[in-house]
Amino acid sequence: MITLNINGSQHEVDADPDMPILWVLRDTLGMTGTKFGCGAALCGACTVHLDGEAVRSCSTPVSAAEGLKITTIEKTTDGSDRVGAAVHAAWVKHDVAQCGYCQSGQIMSATAFLASLPSGSQPTAEEIDAAMEGNICRCGTYVRIRAAIADAASTLV
Repeated sequence: MITLNINGSQHEVDADPDMPILWVLRDTLGMTGTKFGCGAALCGACTVHLDGEAVRSCSTPVSAAEGLKITTIEKTTDGSDRVGAAVHAAWVKHDVAQCGYCQSGQIMSATAFLASLPSGSQPTAEEIDAAMEGNICRCGTYVRIRAAIADAASTLV
């Protein structure tokens, strides 16, 4: 049994220590907001936060999360996190999602990025692009993603 802190709640899971966090979330706990994309940590669809840092849950073993805080898209967008709420609102305002499949990973990466910035700072387009590298959008909504992240940052000042 492994004890995990997911979205502020303790969960005891009976899982192989090498099982990726993604499959514990989706298959064991039924939390399907985190998506499977490539299985090789190349697309970003599976991004979650591990103690506030964006990680690819498809390649991070559940044993690496024991004793740390896992945050998923469900918690990030529930309105309780100031940065997550700002990113979520900007995503809606800028109509970012097209097919929507990559969006949970995009939002998780954007939220971790903005949370890591010094208070009151406005990231450049280049900084946003660098932070979002590794998050792939098949629909090509990168311009709207960048605009939404800049907009969210401006509301956090």
